[in-house]
Parts: sequence; C-alpha cells; structure tokens
Amino acid sequence: MAWDPPIRPAELAETRLIAAILDGQFSINSTLPPERDLSTQLGVTRPTLREALQRLARDGWLEIRHGRPTRVRDYWHEGSLGVLGAIARSPGPLPPQFVPNLLVVRLALAPAYTRLAVEQSPQAIADLLEAYQVIEDTPEAFAEADWHLHRVLTIASGNPVFTLILNGFGALYHNLAGLYFASSEARAHSRSFYAGLLSSARSSDPDGAEALTRRVMRESIDIWRRVAAKAQGIERPCD
Repeated sequence: MAWDPPIRPAELAETRLIAAILDGQFSINSTLPPERDLSTQLGVTRPTLREALQRLARDGWLEIRHGRPTRVRDYWHEGSLGVLGAIARSPGPLPPQFVPNLLVVRLALAPAYTRLAVEQSPQAIADLLEAYQVIEDTPEAFAEADWHLHRVLTIASGNPVFTLILNGFGALYHNLAGLYFASSEARAHSRSFYAGLLSSARSSDPDGAEALTRRVMRESIDIWRRVAAKAQGIERPCD
C-alpha cells in the first residue's frame, strides 16, 4: 500500500502563514509577531519557522528585514508565480475575482500555445482529438479530457514555460472543473471547441486554431460566471 509522505513541519508552518495572510489575520504591509511568539502560535521550533519564512520571502509573501520585524508584502504586486501557485493550492476561500482573472490570463495564453501546437504537430493534435468525439457526457470525463488536451497543447507548442505555468494550477483546475463541467452548456461548448480544433489540426491551420481558441476562451469566461452565479444562488455575480 502506498502512503502519502507526512507533511514537513516547515511546510505546515508555511501553509498556515499563507492562510493567515489570505484571510487578513496578517494584512498587507503589517508586521509578523516576533519569532519566539510566532513559533509558539504555529507549534514549531524557531529553526523550522525560519525555514518557512525564508521560503515565503523567496516567493514574495514576506520581506525579512534584519533587526526589524518581518513585513507582509503586497504580494499581488511584489510576489512571484509561487504566490499564484500557493493561492491555487490553498484550501481556504479564493480571493475575490481570482478565478475570472485567471481565466483572462488563459485567454491570453491558450491561443498562443494552441497555434504553436497546431503549427508544429498538427497530426498529433488531430490524433488526440479524434478520440474526443466520443467523450462520456459527465463532468468528470470532460474535466479530465480538457486538462489533458491543454497539457498536450502546451507540450506540443515547444515552449516548456507554457507547461510549467499550466502545471502550477493543476490542483485548482481539478477542483473547479467539476463545477464548471456540471453545466451541460459548458460541456456542449467544449465539445464544439474540440470538433473545431480537430478540423483546424486536420487542415494544418494554425491561424484558424488560434482564432477559434481565442473565441472559445472568451466565451468560457461568461459561462464560468453563469455557473458560479448559479452555484452561489444569485442571478449574476457582481463585476
């Protein structure tokens, strides 16, 4: 039987500190308590706390100032991609507008890596999409298929940075995709996308693939808003 490795104390301290920052317990530009007090609050040793603080400083959550209290940075403006990955993995509520903003980023990236993928490996993309004509009509099947397609597209693009960015949001994607694809509208929308992209790949048409992906990614933002609004029991979320 395979066992999950135990969470290291430094990782646990890091996760708890991120949660405290995100929920406002340690607000932007505030300072953390002294190490002795903070290590007691977190239930870790001071060396373990220092390891966690160094990791958070590396990603842009904190500014460690020797001889002065550690400052919580404005992580939206001073953080790195590590901040985005940590927010995506956080078990707590996501910051307002985080998902719509992430979808806007996908709108900027997906047309580019799809174009490159169809330009460089049209037959491989067509072969993959042939099987997508018979996806089981369930949220789980669509979530898995959609993730696999975008991962293959980033790899086929020849630019590994696309894949690294996508992988950073893998956990969040799988958490949200079930909700998104619970909508029959979303499943039909993606099924149409797969068929159109198959046609572009078969005809080795990167321009068409790029234009199609841009339109579909833009439309998916509106679908997500409707799905999220329905899940929250309101007619439409506030912009």
